[in-house]
Amino acid sequence: MRREYVRTLFLILCKAVHDLYPEGSIKIMFPVSNGYYCELQIGEVLSPEIVADIRHRMRDIIKKDIPIIAHKKPKEEVLKVFEGDESKIRLMESLDTKTLRYCSLDDYNDTFYNYMLPSTGGAKLFGLELYYNGMLLRVPDSNDPKKLGKYIRQDKMFDVFMSNHRWQDRMGISNVGTLNKAIEAGYSSQLITVFEAMQEKNLSRIADDITSRPDVRVILIAGPSSSGKTTTCKRLSVQMVVNGVYPQQISMDDYYVDRELSPRDENGEYDFESIHALNLDLFNEHVNALINGEEVELPRYNFKTGKSEKSGKTMKLEKDEMLLIEGIHALNPELTANIPQRQIYRLYASALTTITLDDHNYIPTTDNRLLRRMVRDYKYRGTSAEATLERWSSVRRGEDKWIFPYQENADAVFNTALLFELAVLKPQAEPLLAAVHKGSPMYDEAKRLRSFLRHIVPMSEEQVPPTSLLREFLGGSSFEY
Repeated sequence: MRREYVRTLFLILCKAVHDLYPEGSIKIMFPVSNGYYCELQIGEVLSPEIVADIRHRMRDIIKKDIPIIAHKKPKEEVLKVFEGDESKIRLMESLDTKTLRYCSLDDYNDTFYNYMLPSTGGAKLFGLELYYNGMLLRVPDSNDPKKLGKYIRQDKMFDVFMSNHRWQDRMGISNVGTLNKAIEAGYSSQLITVFEAMQEKNLSRIADDITSRPDVRVILIAGPSSSGKTTTCKRLSVQMVVNGVYPQQISMDDYYVDRELSPRDENGEYDFESIHALNLDLFNEHVNALINGEEVELPRYNFKTGKSEKSGKTMKLEKDEMLLIEGIHALNPELTANIPQRQIYRLYASALTTITLDDHNYIPTTDNRLLRRMVRDYKYRGTSAEATLERWSSVRRGEDKWIFPYQENADAVFNTALLFELAVLKPQAEPLLAAVHKGSPMYDEAKRLRSFLRHIVPMSEEQVPPTSLLREFLGGSSFEY
């Protein structure tokens, strides 16, 4: 229901802009600050007064409770309806179908590729305010739909999203329609080469930033599920060696407390995702000893017995070495409360999808990660798409609690998403999604993902290099996991 609500708000916003600025345009770009960043092109500088006018018009549209009418017509007719809207035309032209769907709100037509509310009156709660050079459309809180999501500044996330959008615009591939055209024209190899190189260059810059800080001895890396943290660690390690620094890695998993000492969740079950499931005192003691040049014996956690044991393995950091630690709590200040902060560099890694379907349909970063996880789980663990989908909501709850609140603590944000990756994941994911049967509780979600993927022209994985971060999920990586 939340997705339908948000899509309906997108439609109402686009309708309001159309009514007030018939020659203008709006682009819904990406999620940030518990809302969605939108850019407006109306021939004048955006001001609080303009945003207030649009907000007032949205409220008027909602008050009138206008029906949202769905249409399904021959492709040629729909192309004429949207003549002049380049982002939609390119996407529609690339679809191998005889009919297309769109919706109308009074005299305004648009496309939103899934279910919506039946009328505008159901989307009463929203916010709209000036945000950087655009607007932030605020939506109800995912946990409490009776109030708006808490407003938080996410300057670092915003900068990463915007820099990727600017770069994509320069490359001429800002939406799926233009990506499809490039693939169909035979530019797959060039796309892979260029975007892999861009990602490597960003990692190189991060390595340079780390080594430019003489006090740093510890690199902490965090990110949500299927963000590619493991490959990020390995590729960053290579860049650090190029800079004359040799990372040494320790596992946070070995710092679990004995199982009977673990905290419990609201259902009375052991909460192994909690930061308090870790022996924070021992972790801080060992990290401080290592950065001071002392030797420590690392612990080993026995997952069968649920006990922390001595490993017999010792570690000592030399002057040209750094600690590299990956984990969900790496950006949480509580993890390193007793370690000098000047000696820590924090990196947040996530698949921040910046390509859009068209100007009014962004691609959720969570869908990108979910497809990665689905392909990986099947290849490496024999897990069905249905099982992955069933666990996803639990995974997301853990991320909301332990990862996302701390992402702005990072010294740098590394975008692990590759512009072409959905085209490569499509041939892998579609058969897995098709195997989810109609009687399954996960069928609607599988159908939604299949419907989304049908808009993307597939690419073969053969040209994806073995060093690619995407190989963590596809297999065939030159790194050992």
